[in-house]
Amino acid sequence: MFSNSLRTLIGGRWKRALPLVSLGAASFALSVLSPSFALAQDQNASLEASNFAPNLITDRNLERTTYQQAGGYDARFDLKTDAVMVYGVSDEAIATLEKWRAESGSKVAVMTGVAWGSYNDYLDGKFDGSTHWDDAQVRGDGERIMHDPATPYLVPSIAFCDYLETRLKKVVDAGVETLFLEEPELWAFAGFSDSFKREWQMYYNEPWIRPDSSCDAQYRSAKMMQYLYRRLLDRVSASLKEYSLRTYNRPLKVYIATHSLLSYSQIRMVSPESALLDLPGIDGIIAQVWTGTSRHANIYNGVQAERTFESAFLEYNVTQEMVRGTGKRVYYLNDPVEDNPRYDWNDYKTNYLSTLVASLMQSETHYYEVAPWPSRVFLGSFPAGSPDATTIPKDYASTLTLTFQQLRDMKQTKVAYDGATEGVGVLLADSAMFQRAEPTVRECAAPNDSDPTRPSKLEITTFGDFFGLATPLIKRGIPVGVPVLDHALRYPGYLDKYKVLALSYEYQKPSSPGLHAVLADWVNRGGVLIYVGAETDAYHAAKDWWNADALSYSSPGEHLFESLGLGKRPESGKYRFGQGWVYVDRVRPAYYNRSQENADAYRSLVAEAIAATGGKYVERNYFLKRRGPYVLAATLTESLSDEPLKLSGRFVNLFDPKLQPVVDIELAPGERAWLLDLDKVTAPTPAILASSCRVESLKNENGVLTLETTATSGVDAISLLKLNAKPTSVSVDGSALADWRWDAESQTLFFVFTTTGQSTIEIR
Repeated sequence: MFSNSLRTLIGGRWKRALPLVSLGAASFALSVLSPSFALAQDQNASLEASNFAPNLITDRNLERTTYQQAGGYDARFDLKTDAVMVYGVSDEAIATLEKWRAESGSKVAVMTGVAWGSYNDYLDGKFDGSTHWDDAQVRGDGERIMHDPATPYLVPSIAFCDYLETRLKKVVDAGVETLFLEEPELWAFAGFSDSFKREWQMYYNEPWIRPDSSCDAQYRSAKMMQYLYRRLLDRVSASLKEYSLRTYNRPLKVYIATHSLLSYSQIRMVSPESALLDLPGIDGIIAQVWTGTSRHANIYNGVQAERTFESAFLEYNVTQEMVRGTGKRVYYLNDPVEDNPRYDWNDYKTNYLSTLVASLMQSETHYYEVAPWPSRVFLGSFPAGSPDATTIPKDYASTLTLTFQQLRDMKQTKVAYDGATEGVGVLLADSAMFQRAEPTVRECAAPNDSDPTRPSKLEITTFGDFFGLATPLIKRGIPVGVPVLDHALRYPGYLDKYKVLALSYEYQKPSSPGLHAVLADWVNRGGVLIYVGAETDAYHAAKDWWNADALSYSSPGEHLFESLGLGKRPESGKYRFGQGWVYVDRVRPAYYNRSQENADAYRSLVAEAIAATGGKYVERNYFLKRRGPYVLAATLTESLSDEPLKLSGRFVNLFDPKLQPVVDIELAPGERAWLLDLDKVTAPTPAILASSCRVESLKNENGVLTLETTATSGVDAISLLKLNAKPTSVSVDGSALADWRWDAESQTLFFVFTTTGQSTIEIR
């Protein structure tokens, strides 16, 4: 378990605050002491010119933070966010909404599942007189796919669309202004139910074909799966928005809570993903990224292992890329526990900090679902079923509630990495979800695991081709982007933020030949495209635009190369096109993660490509990013070295429940930090620097500073304030508080107390 010591809070080595040594007017307040990596001077200047201060008194109407919870209200898991999503659309769930509104003080929305849920009245025929168990998703052996013993995953038939719409109208009638529809998903291997067979007949105007009978059948099956949930979301969102306006003259917002495109591709599920953004009835998404998705093992240097931070970084980024340019909102989910109850609190905390910091590195959003199911976080005992199971440690509870409140302050205008190589992306398409179920292994896996042109069975099941293009770079501190290939045609200029793009059609396919015109234009204007693929993928034979009608390409790559003026089948090499370059490497992408030698070869290729754009390729064993007054840091394992990342300055570690100002921080490989840079805090005193309470108001009158706060009941509440002098007393609800600390160097006051939910704090 994590101890109270500063040394073990995130595993780093911390020294007590010392007198600040001036770094000079031209210096960046955060200096990286590792001698090989200097900060970019242009970033230094822009950040030095800025003044920052935390802003923790905000309007709930901003809806920057939310959480989801089923059942009735309970102050012990009321997180005091801007909004709350009450789960479920049953009559019982709807009846709890008024209680939630009255007690939480937050805006109340509703969330419900769209692939599964408590919908037995529909399944058993009580809704329309017809049973609908044939809508259950079914495997090839005829077995139903169940979300839990009583709840199947569903095929979104027209009848189910009608049922869901009817249920959700009752939610609109209850005054709800925002709906969150969760996890529109079909298992890629689920195309065997009677309902799915009927949909196939309607969609393709031909008799159903077993999806596992050929790569073409599987590709077409998954393509139709994406259409089915896109149809449901389009119908339901449009109908409900019209109903709300017509009946109540009240606008309705609809968001979709969905795993990342990377997660769904990895675990073999199909969902609308980027196709959602075409729907006018969808206002945004929740990126359901958390320990449970990001700890899925992948391969690097020939070793299969969990790499939670690295995977989460890529997952959050692809969802950020999915909404970029659309004007729609994305919330990032973090989960302090996760769905698997068999881990202990140490595991949960370590992985939570990794996913949280990974999400904060993606700075184009400032909206967060701070936790799903906080009842299990604050009331559950883990590891479940173990005699050693315990409820949440007090320190972890305080750390969590503080991060939940601090997340409201992430709308920062000054954001920068510390000179890392940016502008490198690995393209990912919706069609990556279409190649994940059988006969993929049967048709695509190489009999020889050392074949450089074909993937092994393990590489297929771990989605090794994508990670082969991304992991070697992220392990060297390069903040890889994951732009969505499908968006390149939807949004003009979508690719322009990138200088170098890696692409392969060995695990995905382009949705339109028009994408190649966009890519050719991007290269012609100076971009560098690295295409990796031996063109051995069996899915190249799937029936689609590149081999239909008058076109006769054996793979979409052939059409791409023709569009780039290289003929159909260029050999490995470097080719000039306009002002840019095309690199062709005739290996399978998964090949790069089989050994360090292979990864180094790929990194050399990327380094050459970056040099061709006039950029600088920089490797390091960490990520370091400033976001206003905050510093995000993550050191990497399996990287250049095991040297710690050393930072100097005055900081508060927001993962430290004592909020102790410190200097001379070291982070060893595998450690994460979210720091408040005290040297960047220039707010006039008094100022709230950090708090696990929601500060509803602050008054400074007649020598008394008064804070009205609300908080999660029963948790040790912690706060750090900046004052101009040491106070003489601190009281909570009229009683003197003994547990407070004054730090003269930083002029900060820290105090802790156990809250009952609502408190008045007076500081004299």
